[in-house]
Amino acid sequence: MIRRCLMLAAVAASVVTLALARPMSSSAAPAAQQTAKASAPANDPSGMYSFLREGEFVQLTLEDGKVSGFISRFGDADSDKGEFIDQFFDTATLTGERLSFKTKMVHGVWYEFTGTITITPGKQPGQEDYRVIKGTLVQHATDASNHDKASQRQVEFKSFPQDLSKP
Repeated sequence: MIRRCLMLAAVAASVVTLALARPMSSSAAPAAQQTAKASAPANDPSGMYSFLREGEFVQLTLEDGKVSGFISRFGDADSDKGEFIDQFFDTATLTGERLSFKTKMVHGVWYEFTGTITITPGKQPGQEDYRVIKGTLVQHATDASNHDKASQRQVEFKSFPQDLSKP
C-alpha cells in the first residue's frame, strides 16, 4: 500500500514536472498523448521503470524515434535529503535493444547508463516486469573542490504495470 501511494505521488510529481518542462498548446496535448498510448504496447519501451530504491523510478519516452526521459529519485545530500529530485536526460540513445543515457547534473550529481532493454518471457504488455532494463549505471558526484567521484554498479530496472485498456 505504501509503495502504491509513493508511486502515485511520484507519478503526479512527474506529470507536473513534464508539463512544466515541455509546454504544449492545449489542442496538441491530447493528440500527443493518444499517439504515445497508441504505440505503447509491444514495440514501445516507453513507461516507468524502478530505480535504485523503493519509490524512485526512471521515466523513458520514445517519440518519433527519439529517446527522452528522467530519473526521479530521493536526494542524498544534507541539503536535499528525502526530497524528490527529477534529473532529466541530457543525452539518450536507443539502438535496437541497446539503451544509453546521461542525465543533467543536479546538486552535483549525475548519472550515466549503458545497457539493454529486454522483454521478460511469459509476461504480457502492461504487466509488471514486462520489460527490464539491465546494464551499468555510473553515479557521478562532485565534491567541494569539484572533483568527480564516480561509482559504478550493475543494475536492473523493472517496468511498472500499465493499464493498456485506457484510450
